[in-house]
Amino acid sequence: MLNEKDVAAFERQRIQAEYSRRERKIPRDLYAPWQPAELFVRSGRKFQAAKMLHQAGAFPKQNELCLEVGCGSQGWLGDLITWGVCETALHGIELDPNLVGKARTVLPAADLRVGDATELPWDNNTFRLVIASTVFTSILDTRVRQMVADEITRVLAPGGALLWYDFAVNNPRNRHVRKVTRKELKELFPRLDGRIESVTLAPALARFAAPKSLLLATILEAIPLFRTHLLSLLVKNP
Repeated sequence: MLNEKDVAAFERQRIQAEYSRRERKIPRDLYAPWQPAELFVRSGRKFQAAKMLHQAGAFPKQNELCLEVGCGSQGWLGDLITWGVCETALHGIELDPNLVGKARTVLPAADLRVGDATELPWDNNTFRLVIASTVFTSILDTRVRQMVADEITRVLAPGGALLWYDFAVNNPRNRHVRKVTRKELKELFPRLDGRIESVTLAPALARFAAPKSLLLATILEAIPLFRTHLLSLLVKNP
């Protein structure tokens, strides 16, 4: 049986191979920020996330240290800038060096690193806010999921918050991802408590409805059956 480091290395290689596959196979414009469906999804989750952070008393202040795990080419770090967080307070980690390079051109003063979230290069209790967005569904191995969750919990300061966004419905056409349920999310973070909400119109429906009518997309998203993601705000117990 493989030990944890070997399992993490295997999963890292698999994810990097999936990055390459997606780069080749997925049209570049599919997730472009000007696409009506992307605008609709991003604005909706940002609005709800800001609301949840405010209600929990966890909305990030100007100089509070924030980390995004799996920051991609910018991720939510740009949203944090619009919320008033200083660029120098932003930190991110991402497996793909090409994506980190793109992020550094946009946020040159932020601390952005190439690395593996199973071994975060920061001290215990460092961050007031950690964001993990569409990260865990890309990790298929249950042990590696728990390793990443434990690292997030370790670097999160007591009273700090984890903002989580990911899908809770499997995509039958994509075997390279696996859903995270409410139950598993709670099990991954036993030291954290908070809210978990169903959000986001199913991508296929969003791409159909949003270009035609934002009102139609909003009405469809109001139906729980058509939502595919979880948005959660979990606070670390002191």
